Amino acid sequence: MFYRKAIHRLRKWKEQKNSKPLIIRGARQVGKSTLATQLGSEYEIFISLNLEKSADAQFFLETDDVPQLFERILLDKNLPNKPKKTLLFIDEIQEVPKAISLLRYFYEELPELDVIAAGSLLEFAVGDVPSFPVGRVELMALHPLDFEEYLQATGEDIVLSYFQKLPIPDIAHDTLLRHYNNYILIGGMPEVVMRYVESNKVLTDLNPVYASIWDTYIKDIEKYGDNPSEKKILRHIIDTAPSVRDRISFNNFGNSSYRSREMGEAFRKLDKAGLIHLVYPTSNTDLPVALNYRRKPKIQFLDTGLLNFAAGIQTEILKIKDTNDLYRGYITNHMMTQELIAQSPRLGYIPPFWTRENANANAEVDLVVPYKNQLIPIELKSGKKGRLRSLHQFIDKSELSVGVRLLANKMNLEKSKTISGKDFTLINLPYYSVSKISEYLDHLL
Repeated sequence: MFYRKAIHRLRKWKEQKNSKPLIIRGARQVGKSTLATQLGSEYEIFISLNLEKSADAQFFLETDDVPQLFERILLDKNLPNKPKKTLLFIDEIQEVPKAISLLRYFYEELPELDVIAAGSLLEFAVGDVPSFPVGRVELMALHPLDFEEYLQATGEDIVLSYFQKLPIPDIAHDTLLRHYNNYILIGGMPEVVMRYVESNKVLTDLNPVYASIWDTYIKDIEKYGDNPSEKKILRHIIDTAPSVRDRISFNNFGNSSYRSREMGEAFRKLDKAGLIHLVYPTSNTDLPVALNYRRKPKIQFLDTGLLNFAAGIQTEILKIKDTNDLYRGYITNHMMTQELIAQSPRLGYIPPFWTRENANANAEVDLVVPYKNQLIPIELKSGKKGRLRSLHQFIDKSELSVGVRLLANKMNLEKSKTISGKDFTLINLPYYSVSKISEYLDHLL
C-alpha cells in the first residue's frame, strides 16, 4: 500500500469520540478502498462490504433497523459484536442509494461503531437518495497521488527528504526537476504508479493500465447518458477533449454540430463522474473569488498521466527537457492545477485562472490561489524568458505587492516593477514546488 497523506485525517477521525460516518469521495480508482483498508488494519475487526455485490447489497435492502442490520452482517461474517473495536467499510455505496440514507442512523443508533463509506459515482446517486444525511456524516475528498506521494511510492526516499526541506537546497534542483518531469508524464493514478514500480520503472509497461482505466471511465459515463443522443455527445467529448489546448465554447465543441445547452449538460455529467472538470476564470484580484460563468472555461482532467495517454503525447513529453515548452505550457499548467487541487481539503475545489473584466482584453494569469486574506497570482514561464504583462496588470489592480512565477529554474527572489511602475516582489519557484507555495510564502514573506 502506498503512503497517502489522507491517512492522517482518517486517524484523527478514528480518534474522535463517537465520530460521524465518513464518506470518502473521489473518482474511480484514486485509492479510496485501499486507504480505508489501510485504516482497517488498525482495528481489531475490519468488515469490508462492496454494494456492487448483491449479497452485500442485500443487507441494506432487507431492513431499516440499523442495529439489526449490523447484527446480520456480523452473523454472516462469523464475527463477534464489538462495535467499539470495529470499522465497517461500505464500498460503492452509490449502488444502493438507501444505504446512504441509513448512514444517519448508524450515527444516531450505533454511535460507537466507526463507519466509512466510499463511492466512485456518488454525485449521480444523490438524486435517488430519499434523505441525504446532512449533518450526520463527514465528507473527505481523495485525489490521485501528488508529487510528494509519488516520490515516496517510487522509493525515492533521499530525493523526498530534500523535497521536504524548506527551502529546497539548490543541489537537489536538477534531480527533483527530472523526477517531476517523469511525474508529469506518468501522473498520479495509484494503479499506474504501482505498475511503474513493479516493472522496475519501465514506461512501456504502463499503456495497458492506462487503457484499462480509461475504458472503465468510458463504460461508466455511457451508463449515465439519458438517451442514445446524449451517449453520443458524452463519447464525442471523451474522444475530443484530450486534444483541446485552449479555452472552450460549448456550441459546436470539437467541430461538432451539438448545441451549447446539450453540450453543457454532457460536460456537467463528466464533472459529476470526476473525469473532466471545467475551470472558469475570475476577474477578482482579492477575496472572495467570484467565478465568471459567462466566460470561456478551460478543461481539467482527473489526472495528467491519463490525459497524456488519451491524447497520445507521451513520446513527445519524453523528448522535452522543459515541459512548459510543450503546447505553450498546457501540460505543465494542467499538472500545476492537479497538484493544487490535491492539497485542498475542500470538496470540488479547482483553482481558477484570472482574466480582466473587459471581455475583449487578452490579459490572463495562469492560476490564482488564496493565501491568508489575499489572492496570489501565479504565472508559468519557460526558463528566464517570458513576459509577465498579465501578472503586472493583476498586481496593478490589487493591493498586492507579490507574485509567483513557476519555471524550470532554481528558487530566487526578484525586486521588480509593473509596467505602470508599481514595486513588487516576484518569487521564482521551480515547478515541483507548486504544492508548497503557501509554505514558501510563509517562509519568504
